[in-house]
Amino acid sequence: MSFKDHFSQGAAEYARSRPGYPPALFAALGRLVSPRDLAWDCGTGNGQAALGLTKHFERVYATDASAAQLREAVAHPRITYQHTGESGTKLGNGAVDLITAAQAAHWFDLELFYKEVRRVLRPGGVLAMWCYGLCRIDPLIDAPLREFYTQTVGPCWPPERHHVDTDYRTLPFPFLEEPFPAVAMGLDWTLPELIAYVHTWSAVAQYRNQRGEDPVSSLHGRLSGLWGDPEAARRVTWPLEGRVGRMPSVAPPPRTSA
Repeated sequence: MSFKDHFSQGAAEYARSRPGYPPALFAALGRLVSPRDLAWDCGTGNGQAALGLTKHFERVYATDASAAQLREAVAHPRITYQHTGESGTKLGNGAVDLITAAQAAHWFDLELFYKEVRRVLRPGGVLAMWCYGLCRIDPLIDAPLREFYTQTVGPCWPPERHHVDTDYRTLPFPFLEEPFPAVAMGLDWTLPELIAYVHTWSAVAQYRNQRGEDPVSSLHGRLSGLWGDPEAARRVTWPLEGRVGRMPSVAPPPRTSA
């Protein structure tokens, strides 16, 4: 299987240090569909979104192209994990009520993914794709963090990151679009927890591969002087944005020429 693999090498660190998603998001998505028998989480990584879906769906089917990421996934009686990409699932035609892609759709071959979405999503079912950009903490801390993001490792971001920075508005989305749920995403983190998260960025890994040194060390030093007690938790928030589309309940009428 050929895919752009930016995260397998640090799968265990990714599982420990990436933020989870707010329960309010899954509750809002659950309210969009009925029944709630089956959800498919595509690009599940180690299952953060899949776990959130278990509170609202009888069964969750979670797929990822990275075997290393799936090895770090948390087992759950309602989740079935499969090692596959954004197509070629074992799902039946029209079998799925909700499809999600959390911080993943910008890596997909969207033509293949959308073809699979149309095959497996039932009439009236919903596709939800979301992403989160650079976190915010405090203006004094945000400034060096943004400089690190845009300048230090900025040239090392894969081109697909552009879609995250534009809140997925630059992705094609050929579905009947509905408003994305307005929910807040935030955690209380210590400085070591923030630094561990930054270590999971794909641009940081690329920087290390290109230059043979860790760029996060200098950032850690700068933030240490601004954070205060490193074990004191600060509120970290992320802008959570996405796209929600619904499969038509009936096929649209054929277009006729005037």
